[in-house]
Amino acid sequence: MHSLIIVFAVLALLFVIFEEVVHINKAKSTLFFGCLTWLVLYMFPGSPYSHENVTESLNENLLEIATLWLFLMSAMTFVAYLNSRGFISGLVQRTLPAQMSERKLLIYLGIIAFLFSSLADNVTATLVSVAVIAQLKIAAKKRLKYAALIIFAVNSGGVSLITGDVTTLMIFLAGKVSIVSLLQLIAPALAGVVCLAFLLSISMKDTIELNVETKPLLLVDKVIAIIFMLTIFSTLAFNVIFDVPPVLTFMFGLSIMLLCGHFMHWPKTNTNVLNYIREIEFDTLLFFLGILLIVGGLKKLEVLDNIHLIYEHLPVSVANFILGISSSLIDNVPLTAAVLKANIEMPNSQWLPLTYAVGVGGSLLIIGSAAGIIAMSKIKELTFISYLRVFASLLLSYSVGYWLTVYMVH
Repeated sequence: MHSLIIVFAVLALLFVIFEEVVHINKAKSTLFFGCLTWLVLYMFPGSPYSHENVTESLNENLLEIATLWLFLMSAMTFVAYLNSRGFISGLVQRTLPAQMSERKLLIYLGIIAFLFSSLADNVTATLVSVAVIAQLKIAAKKRLKYAALIIFAVNSGGVSLITGDVTTLMIFLAGKVSIVSLLQLIAPALAGVVCLAFLLSISMKDTIELNVETKPLLLVDKVIAIIFMLTIFSTLAFNVIFDVPPVLTFMFGLSIMLLCGHFMHWPKTNTNVLNYIREIEFDTLLFFLGILLIVGGLKKLEVLDNIHLIYEHLPVSVANFILGISSSLIDNVPLTAAVLKANIEMPNSQWLPLTYAVGVGGSLLIIGSAAGIIAMSKIKELTFISYLRVFASLLLSYSVGYWLTVYMVH
């Protein structure tokens, strides 16, 4: 049974890695193998496990998944509404001048992507930033540099807040880091982005004309955007002061958003703000569900305990650094889940560098993060091979951010 479930996990991982080859959405494959894992555990529990013992483990696994799901569903509904209404893209376009130097635009987009990914999510931040460069008349090599910085900045910005990256949220929910300690990642993460912007902008000297069209921002959209921001800050504050679980605060913020949207729209339009829940990326949520079911099954069989071997043969900081690079080949969500389930003992201060590593390390290859996959689908010049041209700059910038984090926590 152990071997069979390990085969399921390997197959699920291969389907994720080669999603573009097999043309099967990773949510479908991981959910299939995740459910199959627990079905096999129930049918053939094996010694020393019992039916009751498997049920207890499954309930514990589902509770962890439900907490993550509800938080992400609440946050993604806010973003889905504001994105569908064109509020986020409109806000970015309003800050753009008629023309700008290539170097300034590169730095500007990096900062915008960094900030948006912290407050919203990687997918939205990538879509908004990529939309700006997609309409620019620039050479393919330069467009590649803009895309690379956006991918790196999006992943860097998400590591310092639980609303910005799923892996950060997972590590927080596991009790390995606190909201206050996560804020320490802002400086080193931003330093990594600045380093990459400098490396990529060395040969950029031209000026770009920006054809920006702005649309009026409606009052209801402004109000819901304010509610979203207040929800984020309240989530952070309530957790620090009263130890309120973030999922509860965000669900409360969502309820206020739905009520506010209802009364501000009604009776002028037939818009139902509740409908925007249907526009969130359920394939992403189902992918997380499948992955966490698989990892939960592996944890039950104590398969993940072998991950600690890398920490026995290498210093903790080096092991975390390598795991971060590994996340560019293996999706960082299952990698993070596996590390957490392996019950690795390391100093509390080392969980911050690990958070940075698994969050940003996926930027090194185009297939290593959701931001990379999305950017590749939107920019035709961006491929796995072409992205390798900036690998050295990405690795150096990742190293700068990581080792600054290590130095900071010591």
